Amino acid sequence: MNKTLLMLVLVVFGALTAYTLWHYGGLFPWLQFYTRDPASWQIFADLLICMCLLLVFIKRDAEDTGRPFWPWAIFSIVVGSFGPLLYFISAKKKP
Repeated sequence: MNKTLLMLVLVVFGALTAYTLWHYGGLFPWLQFYTRDPASWQIFADLLICMCLLLVFIKRDAEDTGRPFWPWAIFSIVVGSFGPLLYFISAKKKP
């Protein structure tokens, strides 16, 4: 995977996340905004499904490369896309 591109995505997404949290006044007001109506629930469910599918791929990769899976899974569930991005950025190059 192209680590430079992943790092760019991480930085841009991090900046967007920081701006969004600042705009809504922190984590809890932001969460209230995204859980207020069925359209928001659908988006949240879609993101949850995508995260679960991504964690399947991370589990397979972790088993193949000898990396621990559960710390990355918990981290990804807590911080969202930052977990998988950092997982792939921190991967050692395959020979």
